[in-house]
Amino acid sequence: MRVLAIGAHPDDIELCCSGTLAKCVKRGDTVIVCHVSSGNLGHVVIPPDELQIIRAEEAKRAGALAGIEVIWGGFHDLDIYDGNAEARNKIVDVIRYANPDFIITHSPDDYMPDHTAVSRLVFDASFTATLPNYNSKYPQPAKLVPIYYMDPPAGVNFNPTEFVDISDEIDLKMQMLECHESQLKWMRDHDNVDFADMLKTCSRYRGYQCGAAYAEGFRQCQVYLKCTTKRLLP
Repeated sequence: MRVLAIGAHPDDIELCCSGTLAKCVKRGDTVIVCHVSSGNLGHVVIPPDELQIIRAEEAKRAGALAGIEVIWGGFHDLDIYDGNAEARNKIVDVIRYANPDFIITHSPDDYMPDHTAVSRLVFDASFTATLPNYNSKYPQPAKLVPIYYMDPPAGVNFNPTEFVDISDEIDLKMQMLECHESQLKWMRDHDNVDFADMLKTCSRYRGYQCGAAYAEGFRQCQVYLKCTTKRLLP
């Protein structure tokens, strides 16, 4: 199976669904992660041009730990807008390149504009990418596949309909997250926020909900032609 996870920034995927993706790799899936934005505005001290290079390397290191291919969607922070053809076409290219059997992305009710814009772009582009006569960098049309919305940070206003037991992957998830040192160290040193601990706690809470030590929660996009009778998540 081929799996595509599309997040707004480097570290979003590691925060919200990296345990599931690592489990997909273990069962033999090809997993591709797209960070739509470079993450260039994600620091107070490090300038954007320097930071985007740092964050690209952090993302590659994190992906390599789990055997995941990491690509960039071509945007910078807060330059992502849904409802325009240029943005949609970039995501169409990503989807056609990956040719996934299912897609994971942000919830449409996530907490910040890059996340919600990516969610809506993925919804639009996942249909557009299937049209044989739609011009794209990659001419082969993609399949029309299910979309799973991943748990937002802290799980606010999100009730999962499916869970993935990541008890065996939790240590790897934390290692992948720690690769994003530019984000985690700054938040620990200056904001007194241990983001890694928060996400481990959230995974523990989702585990309580489904009878596992640690879990990640998802909600399937319930629309015509995107539903399935098959269990696609591991």
